[in-house]
Amino acid sequence: MKATEFDERFDACEDMSAHVDWTKARRLNVEAKRVNVDFPTWVVAGLDRQAQKLGITRQALIKMWIAERLE
Repeated sequence: MKATEFDERFDACEDMSAHVDWTKARRLNVEAKRVNVDFPTWVVAGLDRQAQKLGITRQALIKMWIAERLE
């Protein structure tokens, strides 16, 4: 199938998953890189309280807040 036909069928909301080799798929700019940050105890306690209120982990909260700020 040519790319133009693929694009047309995709744009027509057809299920194109059978035409994609998912073993070679990759997402750009989502590779994880470990970063260590030291926080005072009172900051960690505040993060834990907020994370508990939202029902998420401390790490998820930090990631969410940083991503929001970077947008």
